[in-house]
Amino acid sequence: MTIRRQLRILQVYAAASVIVAAFLVFTAFTQSTPQRIDELSVQRLNVVEADGTLRAVLSNRARMHPGAIDGVTMNRTRSVAGMIFFNDQGDEVGGLTFAGTDKGGRRAQGELMFDQLKQDQTIGINYNENDGVRTAGLQVWDRSDRPLTELIRAVNAANALPPGGQRDAALKAAEATATPGPRRVFVGKNTDRSASVSLADANGKPRLVLTVSADGNASIAFLDAAGQTVQRIPASK
Repeated sequence: MTIRRQLRILQVYAAASVIVAAFLVFTAFTQSTPQRIDELSVQRLNVVEADGTLRAVLSNRARMHPGAIDGVTMNRTRSVAGMIFFNDQGDEVGGLTFAGTDKGGRRAQGELMFDQLKQDQTIGINYNENDGVRTAGLQVWDRSDRPLTELIRAVNAANALPPGGQRDAALKAAEATATPGPRRVFVGKNTDRSASVSLADANGKPRLVLTVSADGNASIAFLDAAGQTVQRIPASK
């Protein structure tokens, strides 16, 4: 057998080996048979539909998804880790996030939020702590029917400007166009360690507040639109 023929055989064998290896790799990644993985370490995990539509992101703080509506991604960073959810159209619809440290002061945060369609959160459970001052509770917000898309574009354009007065003014102008999102319901613990149920009107003004203070005193207060108490049970001394 000549050397030339031997080289030709080796070339054919090498090419065939590459093709077979590529086929095995491709089938390994495309097979639908469930695979068991005992442990997996990742910085971010994306869950997508068959067409590539993003449905959920599980991520560390550095790679957390900034959020998107109508295909417009928010130009921001999130200093939390957790999981963000997206609807059938790829719009963010809420998430579960956590943060916390005792270095340089105690700070902690935990949130489970549900967003209104094309809007911000409309119901949520959250805990916040700052140097021992804590709040925790269930909240309900009243959101507009107006999508956040234009506001996101305006904020993104402002954030793209160099730091300085022009950028600050653009951010302020963009935020001024945001529709109100008054909090209508709060059930939880306040910074003074009292437990309360607060029901507000459409402007976010508390109108009925049930409170049990840290020392056990209970009361019911009815307020007007200006925040003045019109009736209290028991009556104030």
